[in-house]
Amino acid sequence: MKISARNQFPGTITAINPGAVNGTIKIDIGGGNIVTSSITEEAIGELGLSVGDRVTVLVKASDVLIGK
Repeated sequence: MKISARNQFPGTITAINPGAVNGTIKIDIGGGNIVTSSITEEAIGELGLSVGDRVTVLVKASDVLIGK
């Protein structure tokens, strides 16, 4: 599958924290960097996500906010 998102980061799922509607997925993308994503429980099930799975983080956003 081709996709337009240019910001793609391969990584490994290190944690899945279920919620009532959305779950939180933590992905280690290397170099000590962890990306956290909130996705629906339905999507977690449909994708069959498990800790240890190799996945690709795709980032496509019109705004990226940084605070200090």
